[in-house]
Amino acid sequence: MASLDDYDEFGNYIGADLDSDESDSEQPSFLPQASSAPAPLEGFDDDDVPMRGQDEGYGEGALMEVDDEPVHNAVILHEDKQYYPSASDVYGADVETLVQEEDTQPLSEPIIAPIKVRKWAVEEKDLPETRFDKGFLLNMTAFPEMIRNVAVVGHLHHGKTALMDMLVFETHKLVWDADKPTRYTDTHVLSREREISIKSSPMSLILSTTAGKSHLIHLIDTPGHVNFMDEVASAIRLADGILLVVDVVEGLMVGAEAIIRYAIHENVKMTLVVNKIDRLILELRIKPADAYYKIRHTIEEINTFISGIDPDPELRLSPEIGNVAFASTDMNWCFTLRSFAQMYADTYGKVDVRTFADRLWGDIYFDNESRKFTRKPSDSEHNRSFVHFILEPLYKLYSQVLSEETDSLRDTLAGLGIKLKPVMYKMDVRPLLKAVLDQFFGPATGLVDVITEHIPSPIEAAVNKIQGTYSGPQTSELAAAMQMCDSTGPVMVQVSKLYHTTDAQSFRAFGRVLSGTLKKGMEIKVLGEGFSPEDEEDMMKATVEDLWISEARYFIPADEIPAGNLVLIGGVDASMAKTATLASADYAEDLYTFSPIKHMTESVLKIAIEPIAPSELPKMLSGLRSINKSYPLVSTKVEESGEHVIIGTGELYLDCVMHDLRKLFSEIEIKVSDPVVKFCETVLETSALKCYADTPNKKNKITMIAEPMEKGLAEDIERGRVNMRMTAKDRGKFLQEKYQWDLLASRSIWAFGPDENGPNVLLDDTLPSQIDKKLLGTIKEHVKQGFQWGAREGPLCDEPMRNVKFRLLDASLAQEPIFRGGGQIVPTARRVCYSSFLMATPRLMEPVYYVEVQTPADCVSAVYTVLARRRGHVTQDIAKAGSPLYTVKALIPVIDANGFETDLRTTTQGQAFCLQVFDHWSIVPGDPTDTSIKLRPLEPASGQALARDLVLKTRRRKGLGDQIAVSKYLDDEFVLALSASGHADLLS
Repeated sequence: MASLDDYDEFGNYIGADLDSDESDSEQPSFLPQASSAPAPLEGFDDDDVPMRGQDEGYGEGALMEVDDEPVHNAVILHEDKQYYPSASDVYGADVETLVQEEDTQPLSEPIIAPIKVRKWAVEEKDLPETRFDKGFLLNMTAFPEMIRNVAVVGHLHHGKTALMDMLVFETHKLVWDADKPTRYTDTHVLSREREISIKSSPMSLILSTTAGKSHLIHLIDTPGHVNFMDEVASAIRLADGILLVVDVVEGLMVGAEAIIRYAIHENVKMTLVVNKIDRLILELRIKPADAYYKIRHTIEEINTFISGIDPDPELRLSPEIGNVAFASTDMNWCFTLRSFAQMYADTYGKVDVRTFADRLWGDIYFDNESRKFTRKPSDSEHNRSFVHFILEPLYKLYSQVLSEETDSLRDTLAGLGIKLKPVMYKMDVRPLLKAVLDQFFGPATGLVDVITEHIPSPIEAAVNKIQGTYSGPQTSELAAAMQMCDSTGPVMVQVSKLYHTTDAQSFRAFGRVLSGTLKKGMEIKVLGEGFSPEDEEDMMKATVEDLWISEARYFIPADEIPAGNLVLIGGVDASMAKTATLASADYAEDLYTFSPIKHMTESVLKIAIEPIAPSELPKMLSGLRSINKSYPLVSTKVEESGEHVIIGTGELYLDCVMHDLRKLFSEIEIKVSDPVVKFCETVLETSALKCYADTPNKKNKITMIAEPMEKGLAEDIERGRVNMRMTAKDRGKFLQEKYQWDLLASRSIWAFGPDENGPNVLLDDTLPSQIDKKLLGTIKEHVKQGFQWGAREGPLCDEPMRNVKFRLLDASLAQEPIFRGGGQIVPTARRVCYSSFLMATPRLMEPVYYVEVQTPADCVSAVYTVLARRRGHVTQDIAKAGSPLYTVKALIPVIDANGFETDLRTTTQGQAFCLQVFDHWSIVPGDPTDTSIKLRPLEPASGQALARDLVLKTRRRKGLGDQIAVSKYLDDEFVLALSASGHADLLS
């Protein structure tokens, strides 16, 4: 038995060897007691607790001494201790478990992120029930003669989306809501919130004519706001005709004028819907005879405008021709003279519909007694046939329903064969009127007649379409296949628009199949806008993943789409910017693209943006790429100072762009600068001196002068009336006849700048007797590049040049090609462009908006006041015939137009409504290079100091210096020679 003397002061045993069977029960008190042993784990039996065995010094007897008590004094090694059950004990051996350090996830991210549903468009959950079979629609795509491609266009709030709703209710089994419009084609979240269309929306429907013939009509509903005219241009590019919707009370407005001008330029057919006829009854409350005059005045107003652009009598719109329909899209009815005549024929029988319809418009009167039509009224009480047969019954029907006298209404409806359930007579006036008119007019077959008879089918319009848009030779096999709309030819598709998906993560390309049959899974070439047979860089191969027929809120999947149809394509958008050409991957001949869309307005308003968190810059850049795809006329660029700039058509446009950038595409917070505008740089006179510049190696010298171009020529170049694709003879003839250029100059144009349709010209004015033309030809491309670089970024404030003609007067060149390469010539040509520009009285140009204000007579003076505060001026104010409104037409500089609409509405208590659209470029008063002008900080510049103020502020914003000196671009010896000759003042 061990005693205390057998242990040292630390408890180590130092006594004699112990026998193996010696009891453990006599351990000294300072050894671990029961309290220090770990308690058995909860849910474990005593047998499960790891113990030391007999082979480690514990005898069998020592274990047997414990009766029912659990052993608490067992010594457990550190590595064998288990305080908690392991993951495999809890989850089972088959479950894989990962142990992660707690700080591997940032605090900004939740441990379990909520599931986000990204839904940025209104979409049907399932395919809705239609009155036509969807399989029948897909079969109809194979018959191009039964197809029509139509863009529904018009001014803001004139009823385009409501017209689409009318056709949707005709073809879909939907419930009409009397309290709020359906707006079926407004699928964008902002369109719903603001109640205006901001995106074009395609929809394909099977509609039947009055004769009962079914047609597949691909309709594109377009926005009416002038800021979104780019969407209209994209839609017209794919369509063969337009359906112009005009409010009968407001008449021809600025938006409709721009569209008509563009449609005539693009050579697409026009048809007209005179909408909101019931406003004459319910709002203006004018007599039927006066209503006829108002309708006729609106139609004639449009015809007068058309004939002012193109006097071709075939463009005339008139009800007796059959290309005009009358409608109230709010109440879902529409008719033409022929469809109304058909209603009489159905009711009374024995009526020759066509002959009767011909007598329903114009100065034709109906004599009740003789039952004959006459050209002259027999007495003053006689009304025109249109009033007698159409307007008077319509007025009576409206007044009967609105009078709310059930008995008389019941009798009237019975006479018309309209049957309503008794409970319906107790409805509110609006739904009751809708129910009555639905039965009275029936489906809008008259509108379908207008479309099918006056808008050509894809086969009939193909030649005109290809000649107007295809940039390749018209004699090639490919062009011939497209002109025949051949569904067996090589595949060619023109894409004019990209639509984002519901979750805004990718894009679908919307285009028109012009030849061949586009099939799902097909491999195709995607040709970008920069593609040409000489430079195939802008080309990619892609596979068509999906094809759909678009129905605005849902999509009908298709396996193949033949020529003549509009289609949504999935999986090909990766390399597209705005428009593209799709061609068969196996087509071996030279491919050409369709020419880019020429828009009817211009992006002139710009904002600078940056993310609030700098680390989110990549997200913002990705969002900007998506914005660039989504909006046809938006442009994004990075300035020299590094700021990211977005350029758009107006305030509302940029507001929608920023909403999409923040919410849809990048989901980050973004800071936005105050809006500024794009400027242009121009000259007023011819350069004071011939300016020359030596190349860096001193072996070449280029001499030029700059001068202003003739008025109107810049606009002609931009519209493509004169271009480099024309032969030199045709170009020369045009410039000689219209602008009195001499033949030599007109045939020696080298380039337009800063791009193919840029409003500046480079002329070769050298003479063969003075210079070796063959040698000059070797540097032609380099000089062009230098000129286009200079025209893109002018010397005043890095803005594009406009209206400047550069004449190349002389060039002394090195004989060895190595000394006259691009590296030598390009920067020198740019430098000489700058110096000759600054010697020609440079001026700054600013964009100007055309403003159209609709206002009551008592607010006209307030409009003048608001415009005067913003450098604006009124060009015309006229009363709108047949209505209490005035139309004020004015011009206002874009830089002063920010907040103009809000200001105007505030001043007139919301009675005035205005629209602003880019009109022209105007020279800013003052000399931008005049250093004698002193500008005071925080004070607005006025009068002659304005140009200097704008130039300096723009230069500072872009990180350029304040000094604009021509000496910077001239050679030292030229500067010395000028100083010696007493012309040093030209250098300041």
